[in-house]
Amino acid sequence: MRVSANGIELEVEVRGEDTAPAIVLMRGLGTQLIDWPETFVAALKKAGLRVVVFDNRDVGLSQKFEGILDIGNVAKGIEIPPYNLNDMAADVVGILDALDIHQAHLFAISMGGMIGQVIAAEHGDRLKTFFSVMSSSGKSGLPGPTPEAAATLSAKTSPDATEAEIIQATAEGLRVCGSPGYPLSEEERLAIGRARYQRDYSPGGINRQMAAVVANGDRTELLKTITVPTLVIHGADDPLIPVAAGEDTAAQIPGAELKVISGMGHDLPPALMPEMTHIVCDFIHRNT
Repeated sequence: MRVSANGIELEVEVRGEDTAPAIVLMRGLGTQLIDWPETFVAALKKAGLRVVVFDNRDVGLSQKFEGILDIGNVAKGIEIPPYNLNDMAADVVGILDALDIHQAHLFAISMGGMIGQVIAAEHGDRLKTFFSVMSSSGKSGLPGPTPEAAATLSAKTSPDATEAEIIQATAEGLRVCGSPGYPLSEEERLAIGRARYQRDYSPGGINRQMAAVVANGDRTELLKTITVPTLVIHGADDPLIPVAAGEDTAAQIPGAELKVISGMGHDLPPALMPEMTHIVCDFIHRNT
């Protein structure tokens, strides 16, 4: 369903009873609500939660923006993105308002984790617990991605690329950044790429989201103000945002717990979801 939030239109899906405690699942750069493993969503619902998933602005079926930015110029302050992470944080608050949810748990991955950090710091009264997953504080000096993983972010698809070539490129990116302990088959990776492409293909949105991340910069001081019960989850084998970033995030947030998962890369493979569901539900039980 389309929801008006923060002055824009966002695509939202809700599972579970209206009276159940809500958990919002927030995606990362360029990915869509269909990317959440169905087993994870179903398990959270079965655990008695009202599960809210949505497309971030500029991807999927949510409202799109315009313009292509030079990320280097954004980093230098020469170009200003059409929105920043604070705007995207306000989107989530707007979704909660639209659904008449006063407080929710927030499970946010990668770029979503960065946005979640802003929500937890500046709108902490709207959260019961916060899960910052495979994310970073943006602190300078942290280890960066492997060259192969970095290439998946900067890769540009030719304007005349075919649907099959674009889907193949997506599948390759999933292979590079995936979890070595829970690898997806080529068939599974191609299916994800195909579903993404057929629902929405918006490379411009990915560029603008990346610009929003770069423009936001270092959130270290912001993280120190978070009082929401926080669990930082990170893969020990993440090639895109190395585990040191998760360790740093947990160190900056007062009282935060850290859970490092062996064999996990920069994705949420279905085989890992029973363990992830247990981790999430246990933390919620202990903190509410």
